[in-house]
Amino acid sequence: SEGLRERIWWGAASNATAVWAAENGMHLQSSTLKYDESGKPFHVQQAEQIRLYKEAWKKAGHRREPRVSVSRSIFALVTDQDRHFFGMIEQDKRAIFGRSYAAEPDQLIKELAGDEAIREADTILLTIPNTLGVDYNVHVLSSILEYVAPGLGWR
Repeated sequence: SEGLRERIWWGAASNATAVWAAENGMHLQSSTLKYDESGKPFHVQQAEQIRLYKEAWKKAGHRREPRVSVSRSIFALVTDQDRHFFGMIEQDKRAIFGRSYAAEPDQLIKELAGDEAIREADTILLTIPNTLGVDYNVHVLSSILEYVAPGLGWR
C-alpha cells in the first residue's frame, strides 16, 4: 500500500525499543505501560523515552517528521455521575500502569500541564471505559473538549 511505511506506529515498553522504532522509521506510541528503567515517576521516564526516540530519529536521518503519542485516562468531574464513577480512585496506591486523571477541570489542567510526557508528545490518545456506554463516553469526551482542552491549548 502506497504510504504504508509512513503510517506504522510502534508501541514501545522500553527505551531500547523506542530507539529501535526510530531507527526503523516507525512512529512511537507510548502507552500507559512502560518498563521501569530508573525508578523515576512514570511521566518522567516516558518523557525521557520520547526524547531518546526523537534523538535516534534525527540521527537516523529520516526525511519526514516523527509522530509520538501518549495515552492517558482523563476525566473531567463535572456531574455527580462523573464523581461517582471516577472521583473515588485511590490516590495513595502505586500502580504499574500510568495514572488516571480524574479531577475538576481546573485541577486537571494543572496536573496535565505538569505531565512531561504529554508535553513531549504531539498526540494524546484518551483511554475511556467502553463499558459505560456510548452516551456516557460522548459526555466524557465532550467534557474534556469543553472544559479541559482549551486551558491546555489543545486543538
